[in-house]
Amino acid sequence: MHFLEFEKPIAELEGKIEELRHLADGGDLNIADEVKKLQDKVDKLLRTTYAKLTPAQKVQVARHPARPHCLDYVNALITDFTPLAGDRLFGEDRAIIGGLGRFRGRAVMVIGQEKGNDTESRVRHNFGMAKPEGYRKAQRLMQMADRFHLPIITLVDTAGAFPGVSAEERGQAEAIAKSIETCLRVRVPIISVVIGEGGSGGAIAIASADRVLMLEHSIYSVISPEGCAGILWRSAANAADAAVALRLTAQDLKDLGVIDRIIMEPVGGAHRRVQEMLLAVGNAIEDALDGLRSQDGGTLRHNRRQKFLDMGQKGLS
Repeated sequence: MHFLEFEKPIAELEGKIEELRHLADGGDLNIADEVKKLQDKVDKLLRTTYAKLTPAQKVQVARHPARPHCLDYVNALITDFTPLAGDRLFGEDRAIIGGLGRFRGRAVMVIGQEKGNDTESRVRHNFGMAKPEGYRKAQRLMQMADRFHLPIITLVDTAGAFPGVSAEERGQAEAIAKSIETCLRVRVPIISVVIGEGGSGGAIAIASADRVLMLEHSIYSVISPEGCAGILWRSAANAADAAVALRLTAQDLKDLGVIDRIIMEPVGGAHRRVQEMLLAVGNAIEDALDGLRSQDGGTLRHNRRQKFLDMGQKGLS
């Protein structure tokens, strides 16, 4: 397992457990009691450590390489998934996955950012950083869902939109703005889940939703802590200070009214019990869809727009 910097005491204990198991292989040693004692210590340390994570530590957890990504959720929760490619204007962008499928018996449109889980897939999906054609594909799929009255589920996991020259030349800012506009125009339910990083306009382009859900240790911000520190302090060394100032944790954003629900993660983070996390996200999406079922298209659109217009008004009068 890949251990984060603040998990070193946990890594040491789990290393001792592995050593004991290795010594017992093929021998007559009974190590069950000793392993149980060490495992109890690991569980206790995980609970205490993850109960008091700093914002900077939550950033590390949100970026954990073993954290379940978009395709993990699609494969686990969506049956009969049919991927749809291309923006009908320029080309295909593999950073954004989209397609039709069934979520627990309901026909839905799924759109999400995929980071990849090894070097080859990360390069293929451009680390989840979409270009204009990716956002225009998302617009096309949202419009298709609206036409056929299909709920939209979006899975957000990106450090931000691709910042390269080629993306700017093809209208990156306009594509993001148009995606936000499309989210606010459609007359079908939109459920967004921030499963890892929710970075800047690259995230909100597909997260201007009726219900925005967020995993307990995910992050959602207008800029990365490193980018913020580079601007304010001229040094990425202040990224931890920036993470606090940005208020990018799920708990802060729930208090601010930016998100609607926090989905609790297994002790030790989503990467430790992936199947448990996938089930919890599925249940949360189902609850959100059920809560919107009675609203007609006009009401959905009006309430969604009003929700975003009201943001930032808390405490102002």
